[in-house]
Amino acid sequence: MTLDRFRSVADRALGPFVGAAKTVGLSPNGVSVLAFLLAGAAGGVYAVASQDPLLYLAGAVFVFLNGWLDLVDGALAREMNVASDAGDLLDHVLDRYADIVIIVGLAAGLGRWALGIAAVTGVLMTSYLGTQAQAVGLDRVYGGLLGRADRLALVGIVTGIAAFANPTALNVTLVGWLLVVFAVVGHVTALQRFYYSMQALE
Repeated sequence: MTLDRFRSVADRALGPFVGAAKTVGLSPNGVSVLAFLLAGAAGGVYAVASQDPLLYLAGAVFVFLNGWLDLVDGALAREMNVASDAGDLLDHVLDRYADIVIIVGLAAGLGRWALGIAAVTGVLMTSYLGTQAQAVGLDRVYGGLLGRADRLALVGIVTGIAAFANPTALNVTLVGWLLVVFAVVGHVTALQRFYYSMQALE
């Protein structure tokens, strides 16, 4: 399961948003920074969502906007013919920090720090193995059970639901189970990418 394989489909819907970014004078790097700020806003509201569950809905909106702008920045760079290694590096660094602040915010809101650590390491290892394959001469790996697009979609959907109902099973809330998925499936995805890369290098 990975939504990353549908990037080409999403790219075809980006035209109006790329045009809007150009109209207001945003650079690709500016879009990347804006996407990160939205992730920071999501993490912030998730951290205090226990006080008002409707804040989960606001966080879901911020997460979806972060994911969409993460597509827009690359499309804008290609449209403006300014794609560069520096821009790619900035985008990936901000994406990783975005992942961290979103998951830390979710864990803080639940007070589940050990679960948060397990989830964030799973997410970071997934991303690391995806780009490390490129570092050893392979194509960048997007495959596996859970890519970034999948994670953002899950966060948005689950927290959107949690704004209205956050049931508990085995003393873990719906949002808590989301962190469990990231902790378990994230590491499985990282191992899948590692296996694929090792097979390709043999």
